[in-house]
Amino acid sequence: MIERLNSPKVVVLGGGYAGTLAANRLRQRGDVQVTLVNPRPQFVERIRLHQLAAGTGDAEIEYGTLLGEGVELLVDSADRIDPAARTVHLSSGGALAYDYLVYAVGSTGAVPAAVPGAAEFAYGIAELEPARRLRADLEALAMDAPVTVVGGGLTGIEIAAELAAQGREVALVCGRVLAPYLSGPGRRYVAKWLDRNGATVIEGDSVAEVRADAVRLASGVERASAVTVWTAGFAVPGLAAASGLSTDDLGRLLTDETLTSVDDDRIVAAGDCAAPSGRPLRMSGYAAGPLGARAADTVLSRLAGTEPDVIDLGFTGACVSLGRRDGIRQIGRKDDSMTGLFIGGRLGAIIKEATCRFVVAKRIRLEARKPGTMVWIKGGPRAVDPAADRSAA
Repeated sequence: MIERLNSPKVVVLGGGYAGTLAANRLRQRGDVQVTLVNPRPQFVERIRLHQLAAGTGDAEIEYGTLLGEGVELLVDSADRIDPAARTVHLSSGGALAYDYLVYAVGSTGAVPAAVPGAAEFAYGIAELEPARRLRADLEALAMDAPVTVVGGGLTGIEIAAELAAQGREVALVCGRVLAPYLSGPGRRYVAKWLDRNGATVIEGDSVAEVRADAVRLASGVERASAVTVWTAGFAVPGLAAASGLSTDDLGRLLTDETLTSVDDDRIVAAGDCAAPSGRPLRMSGYAAGPLGARAADTVLSRLAGTEPDVIDLGFTGACVSLGRRDGIRQIGRKDDSMTGLFIGGRLGAIIKEATCRFVVAKRIRLEARKPGTMVWIKGGPRAVDPAADRSAA
């Protein structure tokens, strides 16, 4: 038997941007017991993993500096959720009972099995361990050895730019076009920066095979590649589907507009793994915080016996770093479509860095000190997320 305490117990699965903020925000109600379950003892700044991989920065923060008093960190992973018993079964063999569950397991990199050699030879940078491996192998690699980055989205641009700024020989294989999320002027700015810094941009072609020392493109062209980095596409953990919960085609938990599971009102989702009304928001650090806050508020409303509010999030655009001294702040509309306006150059890099710091200092740490203080931009219809690329900001 699992002992169930009298005070409401909320288990948060996943200690990323959404889960960590949700755990802190739940402390608005003093009698709630909050347990944050995460497979690592450190918080990973995923929006800095391209820096970690390139050797130009770090991406780990101790949870002791992020979690508010009373949040228990459990270093473990969930193998299965039993909604009927309100229990999470852990990889360690233990189990956690809950009154409410915040499902915030995030997203992962997706290397297609259909591309021969991709799973065997390509590196991902969507998670900490692959980024560490890539960093170690790059450090052992000659500076003039060719590197191929697969994926012309924001993640691919950032790692390609980070390496090109070091003087490495980089080719960026975009698939269709470079930076499809950005506006036309924004795309041209990024393309000019990459060209000026020696990176080769290949549009209208894709990688059909990855080898240990080369890639073969769909056009039949073969290119030498001492290291191949795969950034084309993201997936989500299969925990929800494995637990018998309703998901979309990618595996995101299906919820209503309050982020409550369509199967169980004791399970609330947040971040990249949530699909409200089957129309998920763009996978991004920008959306993760507000979704984590809304998930916490939904749980608190249900505990109080009140009706939860629906999500109402407006986007403002995206930030992309181009090495350590350049960047672009693309201005967008609340519905996540882009305007023709952007801020580039050194100022763009400063805004990008300020954005990264803001996510931790002014969202997560502020909620740790003063639960319930976070606000966000409202309004605008939500765009469907094709899950083709995760925004850098």
